Amino acid sequence: MTFRALLVEKDDAGQTRASVQDIDDARLPEGNVTLAVEYSSLNYKDGLCIGPGGGLVRAYPHVPGIDMAGRVEASKDARYKPGDRVVMTGWRVGEVRWGGFATRARVNADWLVPLPDGLSSHDAMAVGTAGLTAMLALMALEDHGLTVGVGPVLVTGAAGGVGSVATALLAALGHEVAAVTGRPETGDYLRDLGADTIIARTDLAETVKRPLESETWAGCIDAVGGAMLARVLGQMRYGASVAAVGLAGGTDLPATVIPFLLRGVNLLGIDSVMRPTPDRVRAWNRIATDLPMDKLRAMVRPATLGDLPDLGAAILKGAVQGRVVVDVNG
Repeated sequence: MTFRALLVEKDDAGQTRASVQDIDDARLPEGNVTLAVEYSSLNYKDGLCIGPGGGLVRAYPHVPGIDMAGRVEASKDARYKPGDRVVMTGWRVGEVRWGGFATRARVNADWLVPLPDGLSSHDAMAVGTAGLTAMLALMALEDHGLTVGVGPVLVTGAAGGVGSVATALLAALGHEVAAVTGRPETGDYLRDLGADTIIARTDLAETVKRPLESETWAGCIDAVGGAMLARVLGQMRYGASVAAVGLAGGTDLPATVIPFLLRGVNLLGIDSVMRPTPDRVRAWNRIATDLPMDKLRAMVRPATLGDLPDLGAAILKGAVQGRVVVDVNG
C-alpha cells in the first residue's frame, strides 16, 4: 500500500525541494496508531520545515505538517479503535517526525485527543495549533484573574493565525478587544472577527524610556515578543497578565522588572508543543463550546498538498492571513 504526501528532500548542496509523491507504507515512522488523515493546516513552523528547515528538521527526506485530524485506521492501543475521530498537534510531529501533510500518518496514542462532539476534522484544522495556542493563552489569563468586563484585552499580531482565533474567541466571550496589526488592509477583517479597536503596529513597536505608562490593558495575548512585548508590559493594569505565545518581533526582551514589582504584572509563557494531555482535552472541549465556528470558517483559506510549497514561502514572509486548511486528499 502507498500513501500520498508532501515530501521534502535535501540535495548535496543543502538545498531543499518539496513535491507531492506516492510513498510506500513501509516508510511510515514507528507508532501504535495509524491515522487516515483528512485535513491538516499550515503554520509558521510548517513554512520553515517545507523550506529552509529552521533547525527543526533532523533528517531528510521529511514529511512536514505539525497538525492533523482524521480517523483511526489501525490501533495497538486499547484507548482507540478504527473509526475514532481524533486530532493531533504538537509533540514535535512534523518537525523531528513525519507529520500530517499526508493521507496517512503513524503516531503514538499518547499524543492524540479525541475530537469533541460538534467539531469536524475540517473545523479542527481551522483551529489547529494556532487556535489551540490561543485557547491555552486565554485559559492562562482566566486562571490569573481575567474576567469579562474588567477592561480591554490586547491582541498583538492579530491578523495572524493565533491572533485571529484569539480575537474571535475573546470577542465571542464578551471581552473588549484591541487588535494590533502591521497591515492596515486587515482592519475590516479584524473588525469582522469582533475587534473593537484597531491599533497600528507602529504605535507599540518602539520601546520608551519610562518603565511604566498609563494602565491600559486588563490582559494581553502577545504573538510578537521583542520590543512590543516590552512596551506592553509597561501598559498593563495592576495585577494583569500577558500570555506570550510568539516571537514574530524577535527573541530579545528589552524590558525592566518594574512592571512586575510595582504593578504585579504576570508574564505567562504558553507552550502548545509538549502540553500535557489533560490541558489539551480541556482546551479542545472549550474550543468546541466557546469558539464561534462561523467566524472561524470565514478566516479559512482552502489548500491542497500541491499548494503547500508556495504557501509555505508566503507564510514565512507574513503574507498569509487567517488560517490555511489543507485537504490532504484533494
